[in-house]
Amino acid sequence: MSKGKLFILSAPSGTGKSTLLSEVMRRLKGLVFSISHTTREPRCGESDGVEYHFVDRATFLAMKEEGAFLEWAEVHGNFYGTSRLAVEEQAAGGADVILDIDVQGARIIRAQGGVDAAYIFLVPPSLSELELRLRRRGLDDDETIAIRMANARTEMAAIDEFEYLIVNDDKDEAARMFESVILAERARGRRHLDGGQLRPEVLP
Repeated sequence: MSKGKLFILSAPSGTGKSTLLSEVMRRLKGLVFSISHTTREPRCGESDGVEYHFVDRATFLAMKEEGAFLEWAEVHGNFYGTSRLAVEEQAAGGADVILDIDVQGARIIRAQGGVDAAYIFLVPPSLSELELRLRRRGLDDDETIAIRMANARTEMAAIDEFEYLIVNDDKDEAARMFESVILAERARGRRHLDGGQLRPEVLP
């Protein structure tokens, strides 16, 4: 069984990552989503172990000191981290693992080296559209939206650090593009089977 690949998806808050991920995972088999740990409070409708593993700050910091996270970052005053063990076990089982992490986390993983990952950046069609989406979802007050917009400007300056760029103007088109990236990376991976020689059972 071949080892799965990591797909790292980053985007400013409010760009539509959750909707995009749900659609792509519905369309493609062999994908799993890495559930992050966070110290933020659950939002209405969220459940522990589904959207996130919700932990207190003391627990998170203890895990960080133990080296339990592949990457971690502090965003909007809360900590977020990706379990190293969970990702390794999922990939070892042959699944392609999607990580929904911010620019800081993507940089940390890239800097480690030796991680087979594809880096994808999702952007809104414009900053004005992003602000409109943030207001429409009704989760944040004006001060929080202003912070998110400031962070979005900073994050979008990191576009060149990613291999793929997807503009989420039309959600169906964005999902098709993300799906195409995954399929292309899977096809590239076939070249490395058994040192470049395809086994008879995997030949067309």
